[in-house]
Amino acid sequence: MANDLPLRDVKICDFMWVMAGPASTRILADYGATVVRIESPTRVDTARTLQPYHGSQFGPDTSGLFANCNAGKFGISLDLGNPASRKVVYDLVRWADVVTESFSPKAMRAWGFDYESLRKVNPGLIMLSSCLMGQTGPLAKIAGFGNMAAAIAGFTNLTGWPDRPPSGVFGAYTDYVAPRFTALAILAALDHRRRSGQGQYIDQSQAECAIHFLAPAILDYTVNARVEERIGNSDSAFAPHGVYPAAGDDQWVAIVCRDDDDWRGLCAAMENEELARDSRYASAAGRLDHRETIDAAIGAWSRKLDRGAIESRLQSHGVPAHQVQNSADAYTDPQFVHRGHFVALDHPSLGKFTVEGPRAKLSRTPATVRRAAPSLGQDNQHVLESILGYDETQISELVASGALG
Repeated sequence: MANDLPLRDVKICDFMWVMAGPASTRILADYGATVVRIESPTRVDTARTLQPYHGSQFGPDTSGLFANCNAGKFGISLDLGNPASRKVVYDLVRWADVVTESFSPKAMRAWGFDYESLRKVNPGLIMLSSCLMGQTGPLAKIAGFGNMAAAIAGFTNLTGWPDRPPSGVFGAYTDYVAPRFTALAILAALDHRRRSGQGQYIDQSQAECAIHFLAPAILDYTVNARVEERIGNSDSAFAPHGVYPAAGDDQWVAIVCRDDDDWRGLCAAMENEELARDSRYASAAGRLDHRETIDAAIGAWSRKLDRGAIESRLQSHGVPAHQVQNSADAYTDPQFVHRGHFVALDHPSLGKFTVEGPRAKLSRTPATVRRAAPSLGQDNQHVLESILGYDETQISELVASGALG
């Protein structure tokens, strides 16, 4: 496939693993960057073990998460603890514009692959290190996943109901936020190098990438000494605001009234003149004070109707509402289908494998997903021979050394 994408000249040596790191370089691969993903043949990437699995069968290539985060990349297996792998790493660094890694702070230095060492090999190198808490400070050496970073940043304490323990945001929350900042930081560094000729080192804290989403709560504390608490699906400014039952088993609709016009539209859609006339609910402050009574009235109305019918009726009255969709609903959603959000790729051993497509559509150079995620070591020959220019003797010696696994 011809590569006329905006990042076609960008070359990335990618040591990332699990999700927060690989998801970021996946974005750059969609826009044409050549990404060589380095995996250990002795320590399997955690992402390869995570559900859901293609065909509901666990295997080294069946993880949907791994497939989604690593589509479009080349894969090489390297045992970084084997001295014979060092030359390959240094040659990849010479070839690359960018090196990315998401280990704990001590790992790359222990291998001799820290920024100060690698810039001696490639003086114009851009290197990004992404971990939970950044490379310095009292918590820097904490190794873990995004659910820990979400807890440290304060998200978990705010998620749930006031009379229950914190439920936490779904999954490893910061793993979904940090990749966007990673990609933008790399693009900014590439632009800086294009203008100045200078590479640089980027120290990224995944927790800090996400904590700005709590800016109102943090500002409220610093200005008013007020600590925000869990309020379930309620909102501090909007009422009603929640998820309400629809007809059927486990069927729901999300509804919010932003202002008095939305409230009047909701009452009209419900054909409930009693609610509309009640002076207690005429203002946002009154609706907040009586949110439980209002929620009960909405639930009594909504549970008798199909969720799609509720959505259509409320939207026709200008009220923000949408049925709560599961994964099957999302896959067939007309909006996602129209935009081609889900892409079926040809996998060498599994047949068709569906991943998410690029989220942003550039008008002149639209991104594309060019290949399925690699099997472990799938592209060893291509990377060594076609990218690094190794001959058969050099490749045979690497195989014999065990550096490729």
